[in-house]
Amino acid sequence: MSDVVDSNSKPGIDAIREWITVIGVALLIAFVVRGFVLQQFYISGPSMESTMFQNNRVLVNKLSYRLHDIHRGDVVVFDRVTTDGVEVQHDDLIKRVIGVAGDSVSITNCVVSVNGSEVDEPYLNDYDLAQANLEDRCRVPEMASTIVEPGHLFVMGDNRPQSFDSRMFGTIEEDLVIGRAFVIIWPLGSFHWL
Repeated sequence: MSDVVDSNSKPGIDAIREWITVIGVALLIAFVVRGFVLQQFYISGPSMESTMFQNNRVLVNKLSYRLHDIHRGDVVVFDRVTTDGVEVQHDDLIKRVIGVAGDSVSITNCVVSVNGSEVDEPYLNDYDLAQANLEDRCRVPEMASTIVEPGHLFVMGDNRPQSFDSRMFGTIEEDLVIGRAFVIIWPLGSFHWL
């Protein structure tokens, strides 16, 4: 028995069409995954040290908050929108959620409290915690109680002396959250779950 070959078909053209289809489908899947499921982000500042460092790369789950609410303690990437009156800028920032809608957040002698209870923060740097000068320890040692409005979050960096966060710019809108950072993937020696 012999194979039947279509005499009108050209093997070279069929192979090219097949490769174009495979590459097109792969690109479509990559765009869908990046747009709606997972995205890699590059850490470019010190605000989350010693949890993550500059040049680390993290994976962010963009689908997570479509399935459940944002929780205190989550590390989130969000779009911080600023304007100088003429130009609008978008910066992706990464911070830890300290307070969610309805929470009362305060700081006394660098100790953060939510709803009157001290927050357990094992992720803070021991070197910073040992500083005698409170401003060297946490940058903002005192903050009156702030109520987080509905649809907003209070976020702070783990490197309190070097973080620009809700202590300075106020709460952020939940709608600006891109997703939850859940793992450091680069460099390989730094791989760990957040």
